Amino acid sequence: QVQLVESGGGLVQPGGSLRLSCAASGTIVSINNMGWYRQAPGKERELVASMTSGGSANYADSVKGRFTISRDNAKNTVYLQMNSLKPEDTAVYYCNADSRRFPTFRLDSYWGQGTQVTVSS
Repeated sequence: QVQLVESGGGLVQPGGSLRLSCAASGTIVSINNMGWYRQAPGKERELVASMTSGGSANYADSVKGRFTISRDNAKNTVYLQMNSLKPEDTAVYYCNADSRRFPTFRLDSYWGQGTQVTVSS
């Protein structure tokens, strides 16, 4: 199996910053895309940012210029630096990874348990 463990959420004032981390572990053969999604109360889960194993990043329009995704492939870890946070960024943030694992080598999508980000004064 592949496990994703997130950390770094919390309460921050508008205009503040937070950094989320997500570490993948288990019988990993390789990881393709890693990314962050979020889900606010009453809304569908949406993509925030993703990054390929080669370093190509994709962002939701709502976070472009404020959030930065990065990866450490050697550590199977993805980060999300969130700056200039707004109340509308409040949500549970989920880590996602498309990974092949031993012994099946099948490409599956894995999710973390989620971490709460609250932006409020």
